[in-house]
Amino acid sequence: MEKKLRVGILGGTGMVGQRFISLLENHPWFEVAAIAASPRSAGKTYEDAVGDRWKMTTPMPEAVRKMTVLNVNDVEHVASQVDFVFSAVDMTKEEIKAIEEAYAKAETPVVSNNSAHRWTPDVPMVVPELNPEHIEVIPFQKKRLGTERGFIAVKPNCSIQSYTPALHALREFGPKVVVATTYQAISGAGKTFKDWPEMLDNIIPYIGGEEEKSEQEPLRIWGKIEDGVIKKAEGPVITTQCIRVPVSDGHTAAVFVSFEKKPTKEQILEKWNSFRGVPQELNLPSAPKQFIRYMEEDNRPQARLDRDYENGMGVSLGRLREDTVYDYKFVGLSHNTLRGAAGGAVLTAELLTAKGYIQAKE
Repeated sequence: MEKKLRVGILGGTGMVGQRFISLLENHPWFEVAAIAASPRSAGKTYEDAVGDRWKMTTPMPEAVRKMTVLNVNDVEHVASQVDFVFSAVDMTKEEIKAIEEAYAKAETPVVSNNSAHRWTPDVPMVVPELNPEHIEVIPFQKKRLGTERGFIAVKPNCSIQSYTPALHALREFGPKVVVATTYQAISGAGKTFKDWPEMLDNIIPYIGGEEEKSEQEPLRIWGKIEDGVIKKAEGPVITTQCIRVPVSDGHTAAVFVSFEKKPTKEQILEKWNSFRGVPQELNLPSAPKQFIRYMEEDNRPQARLDRDYENGMGVSLGRLREDTVYDYKFVGLSHNTLRGAAGGAVLTAELLTAKGYIQAKE
């Protein structure tokens, strides 16, 4: 790419916004040109707006320290500075819907980390390796919005990334019943142990709204475009429990699955290890070389040891074995703020750029 695309970060002072800024520091295609946040942060330098709330393990990039934070509600002004935006705003669902649509109508593509538009029928919810074809719904969305280049695309919930890719690779065998329990890191709540000391030596068996997302969002990923909207798949039947655990980063899933046509263990391992998607074929900058890996050790994957596999963009699986009630059981792990949040959104933006949906403004 001759000239980098100019990116805006909406909600740039929060944890996911910080992750976007860290990931884009040396990105070959994109550069941060604007940071927008709430009115209370607007007008401050980025380092003053963040203060002591920088939560990344790497230092704040020098290029953004003195950047003046813009008011996220000043849509036309922010849109004039950038070619597209990443959205990580912290607002109510209705406010997020409205502001993301306002940016799209200002002819600025929005790639969102938020859940507000995940079920808007003509908004693609994308894991680039699994359902890249869903971006083909964007022309229908543009027609509804009355835009030429503005649209919204979203990424799914972080919790499903640890098991949905594993099931997707086995779809030819017809998964029919899936039982999954996710053990979710505190960064999924935007927290660190410093912020949330009561999570030390603790487990909380409830995460609001998470189980519905974990059961329904895979069905949307496996859906089809019909009549200009995405219709979710009918199956498999998925039931989940989502538990907050004292882990900084990395969501783990314990999964049980039954199939229409039960594969052998060797067939499953071959499908996992050979799985490739469009990001690998296109060699997108953030794409893992090996998206899914299987680990033979009985005690792997582990969050601390394996969450950073492929720069946090790969999925690690282990403990595949036959079950006495279901056909098989296994364990999955993915990095919730990289593959599951900002990194997944960056990869989606790379896919949209490679396919011509995101371009520089004239």
